Order: sequence, then structure tokens, then C-alpha cells
Amino acid sequence: MSQLKVYQYPKCSTCRAAVKWLKEQGHELDLQHIAEQPPTVEELRVLLKNSGLPLKKFFNTSGEVYKELNLKDKLAGLSEDKQLELLASHGMLIKRPVVTDGKKVTVGYKDEQYAEAWSNI
Repeated sequence: MSQLKVYQYPKCSTCRAAVKWLKEQGHELDLQHIAEQPPTVEELRVLLKNSGLPLKKFFNTSGEVYKELNLKDKLAGLSEDKQLELLASHGMLIKRPVVTDGKKVTVGYKDEQYAEAWSNI
């Protein structure tokens, strides 16, 4: 199986479930603590491009930092660069886990999404 980079928060139950699922599939994981070492703006740009998702999907909209910064009302008015800078400066703003093999990217964790993306690698 392939090696996957997983941006995760170890105390997050969703991240723990995702890591467990990926390990059960036989993947080698490079775990990166998203709060202590968030992805850089450049890494986020690549993740965004490879994910095919809109940038808004990278935001943890239910997180405390998102609410504290009142981003619900502000996000639409920010440029892509500003949004990427925000994500890179506050790892807890990023919806997690983010998993990549360097080509493909998933954001968040759902069994069916992982089965489709990471089962046959």
C-alpha cells in the first residue's frame, strides 16, 4: 500500500477513526499534527488544486476558531490568498483530517468517501 500524509489533530475522534481505517487498509501514514504544524500556504494551494473542492470545504465551520473569528460573515469577502493565509496560520481552522498521496486529497472523514479514495491503492 502507499504512504499517505495525514494532517490531523490527535485528540479528534474523527481523525482517530480515519487513521484507524487507513491503517486497517495497510497504508503507511505520515501523521502531521495540524495545530502544531499546519500546512503552509504553498502546501494548501497544492492540496486545494488536487482535491477539486471549493476552498470553503477546507474550513472547519463548526470549530471554535472559525466562530471566534466570525468567519461565517467574513469569508466570502476574503481573497483566496487571504483565506489560505488564515488556514495556514490557524491549523484548527482546517477541516480534518486532510489526507493526500501527493495526487489525490480527501478532506474530512466518511467511510464511503475513504473506501472510494483509499481502498484500491
